[in-house]
Amino acid sequence: MTVFRAFSDEQILDFLRAQVRDGQVFTDTKTLKAQSFSPHLSDDSSGLALAYIEAGSTADIQGVMKAARKFHISVIPQDQFTSTVAGADGFEGSFILSTKRMNQIVEISRADSVAVVQPGVVNGDLDEAARKEGLFYAPDPGSKPFSGIGGNVATNAGGMSTVKYGATRDNVLGLKVVLADGREIKIGGRTLKQAFGYDLTQLFVGSEGTLGIITEITVKLMPIPIGEPTMGVAFFDNMTKLAEAVAEIRISGVYPTMLEALDSNTITALDRYEGTHFSENSDAMLIFKVDNRIPEVVNKLEELMDKHGAANVKITTDTKEQAGLEKLRRDMLPAVFAGQNHIMEDMAMPLSKLAPMMDYIHDIGERLNLKIYVAGHAGDGNVHPTIVWPKEQTETPQVVIEALQFMFHKTLDLGGTISGEHAVGMLKNQWNNEELGEDVDQIQHQIKALFDPMNLLNPKRKIN
Repeated sequence: MTVFRAFSDEQILDFLRAQVRDGQVFTDTKTLKAQSFSPHLSDDSSGLALAYIEAGSTADIQGVMKAARKFHISVIPQDQFTSTVAGADGFEGSFILSTKRMNQIVEISRADSVAVVQPGVVNGDLDEAARKEGLFYAPDPGSKPFSGIGGNVATNAGGMSTVKYGATRDNVLGLKVVLADGREIKIGGRTLKQAFGYDLTQLFVGSEGTLGIITEITVKLMPIPIGEPTMGVAFFDNMTKLAEAVAEIRISGVYPTMLEALDSNTITALDRYEGTHFSENSDAMLIFKVDNRIPEVVNKLEELMDKHGAANVKITTDTKEQAGLEKLRRDMLPAVFAGQNHIMEDMAMPLSKLAPMMDYIHDIGERLNLKIYVAGHAGDGNVHPTIVWPKEQTETPQVVIEALQFMFHKTLDLGGTISGEHAVGMLKNQWNNEELGEDVDQIQHQIKALFDPMNLLNPKRKIN
């Protein structure tokens, strides 16, 4: 079809470059390919973005939005580009707008127990800086060493400590955001309570860059607990028994900071990857942690483990052993992914339904003859089943898609959500009506239209 364009690409790029004073605009093919396509999720058949911009300031972001409005060009926000759901991939003719250069810790206030950061600050770097002040930043996604706070906020990232300290949204107090029309707004603040006006801060947390571009984040920090943290491992006959033990631990009053579950396939993969021998113990492994070695707490944990048939329970306060256990959990993904194609999913269940879901995933694997690795943040009901298939098979097998559809429907039947912490992106945006219902689905589109009437910001993500 013949299209009579008003502006050439070069005219658009010249205007764009004039708006970006503190950052840099990239248009070379190598950079565009590297920033446009998530590994294992999309490829260059999707088409290249027109430009990749690393913003150096809020003014740069406002300039990019000015160009986007003028030429009706979609803007794809990126931070450290770690999305697992194609939530920040570019597409043909778009602007990819990265905030990773905006990576300053503006303030750490011990008196107020808050930090103010730019979006490109890496999660682990913020936590390390806070600990020098006797505080810590609680959210700890598996991507903690390399994901940015801006991306964590955009996706409402979770992690291992969510069971006690909540996900990202539970730790965000305020934001600065550039809207699609170029205005920068300040919402929320640095107080622990806030009851004035509509809660726009929480509206932007988890919005996946579809409502605005986050330029500054105020988060709460926690005091480092007094005493020795205690970690341990326990082994169960299967994931169902493990889930039953977790459900009781959660309501026992011990307030765990970590309850991580690994099935037999995952344990075996870790043994291969780490040179360990955990798979000799049993078919399901629980890694647990509490903030203090209080005798009553440890005794209660041991009592509940024994009640639910746990074996080879080991509890330690040794810092090196604890670091090894945390590394083991963080190495789960590279251990499972090594040498094979994979899809890792992200359902979250009511705690009472975690055990039935574990049974169902196991049955699906057997029925469809699929290798499924199951792990997750058992303490908050977040399940991560990973389906793998041979590397030489480049297309996702239909049976894998079928298995995921079965799992998603079962999750919704049990009152869960098909995305606990990885967000929606483009991989699951067709499920909005199924999970939310027609009325809420429509309201979501109305909110999007209010903040972004030209549909410039991250189109086809979050909602479709």
